[in-house]
Amino acid sequence: MTERMDPVTTEVIARHVLAAAEEMGVTLMRTAFSPNIKERNDFSTAVFDAKGEVVAQAEHVPIHLGSMIGAIESLKQRFPEEEIRPGDMFLANDPYNGGGSHLPDLNLVAPVFHDGRIVAYVANIAHHADVGGMVPGSEAAVCESIFQEGLRLPPVRLMREGEVARDMFEVVLLNSRTPDERRGGLNAQLAANHVGIRAVSALIDRYGADLFETALASYLDFTERRFHAAVAELPNGRYSAEDFLGGDDPGTVARLACTLTVEGGRLSFDFDGTDPQLRYARNIPNQALVATVFCVVKALLDPDAPANGGAFRVIGITAPPGTIVQPVAPAPVGTRSISCSVLSDVVLAALSQAVPGRGFAGSGPHHLLLLSGTDPRTGRYFVNYETVAGAIGAQAHRDGLDAVRTLTSGSANLPVEALEHAYPVRVERYALRRGSGGQGQFRGGDGIVRDYRILGDDVTVSLSGERQDVAAPGVSGGGDGATGLFMRDPESEHSRKLPSAVQEEPLSKGSVLRIETPGGGGFGNPGSRDPASVERDIHQGRRDDK
Repeated sequence: MTERMDPVTTEVIARHVLAAAEEMGVTLMRTAFSPNIKERNDFSTAVFDAKGEVVAQAEHVPIHLGSMIGAIESLKQRFPEEEIRPGDMFLANDPYNGGGSHLPDLNLVAPVFHDGRIVAYVANIAHHADVGGMVPGSEAAVCESIFQEGLRLPPVRLMREGEVARDMFEVVLLNSRTPDERRGGLNAQLAANHVGIRAVSALIDRYGADLFETALASYLDFTERRFHAAVAELPNGRYSAEDFLGGDDPGTVARLACTLTVEGGRLSFDFDGTDPQLRYARNIPNQALVATVFCVVKALLDPDAPANGGAFRVIGITAPPGTIVQPVAPAPVGTRSISCSVLSDVVLAALSQAVPGRGFAGSGPHHLLLLSGTDPRTGRYFVNYETVAGAIGAQAHRDGLDAVRTLTSGSANLPVEALEHAYPVRVERYALRRGSGGQGQFRGGDGIVRDYRILGDDVTVSLSGERQDVAAPGVSGGGDGATGLFMRDPESEHSRKLPSAVQEEPLSKGSVLRIETPGGGGFGNPGSRDPASVERDIHQGRRDDK
């Protein structure tokens, strides 16, 4: 623990730091070229102290937290501080050597100097729609090795003493099918870090480096005490839960297991019993595991607590190497976000046993589609990376949420107008998937139905989904949610269900692709549901009994 500081000054400085992270996020969003970044907000920004502990993360995508922490750690291991200069920025993405959690997420880290020494770091992460690999979009469950997933980067200098390293910049562009978008995205990330450096430097100039560093340390200690207090209210004990991903082969499943020990004001999560790492890209690397656990703990125990490194001091995580949640290279990890949605249900199920009444039934994760081909309007190649939201399971006191991301995923659905403007696609249906939530005293949230009419001649789609074989489970007698579905040309004589993992399925001009995302599980006996709520469900098409 550091010497405690005036709490008012600590809070003022901490809020300035959070504002700096948020200003970075606005800059990145408004200057990026890719619809995935500027429209879906698939990015995150943060400020770290000189030790590499996260102090403030802007509220964007929770799973990115682990990636940025990992990038800082990898940078500090790879580059001694005396080799880092003012104006340097470092790019990384590799889960095994760069601290990332999958390759499309490019981390950009910059030191903040004062009087010749590093006093902080600023970092941002942006999901780029294509960084090479065997599948357009660089994220597909069909990949069997990380070498198939795209360009791998340990921490490397993208900017040296204020000058862009053109050779490294060009390496990234050359490996992408859509280099103009990558150029725009990387420039936006550089701009965001410049904004962060300027804001943090101004704060240090105002308060002095010593007061600034003491305030950050005090803020982390405050967060630690706050989480200790929340954990201290829980009964000591061991709590276990499990759930399942789709396995490597059709009809098989893969187990995710978690045992939580609450003792001595700490939470210890042990993932022993989880199945060996999968052949295909549903594995969850360490940084994604860390972010998932933190997100669930914060959401369930203290949603209003700061999202910073102080919380990590009360959380311990162990996972056997070579398992789904701790894969070893060269295991593929591309669709880790979808898997993390199921993993968050497992962590929630374990933790909620210690806090009855706050837990959730299982949730329906988002589904991924990657449309690519030649845009007939421009003659240029395009890659549309897009995920479609699922639904949240019910709680003991309320219905689940419709058409939303689950806990670890915070990006938005791509607006129809932006999609149709950027790509040769027309959205002909975009609606709630009525009745997909599990029934119960409180019903699970409904997923989404979205139909895409293809307007190009040589378009292909790659697909990845979860909970297409194993439904989101209900709790305490509640019903399971509906499983997800990919469909080719629905409501026609050529209608065909597609697998949960598809690589570059050709889509002819005029064909239709339908995405039906899974629903959340229900909570409690359906017979106990309030009659007025039952009538409303029937009126809204969420159930058909009269």
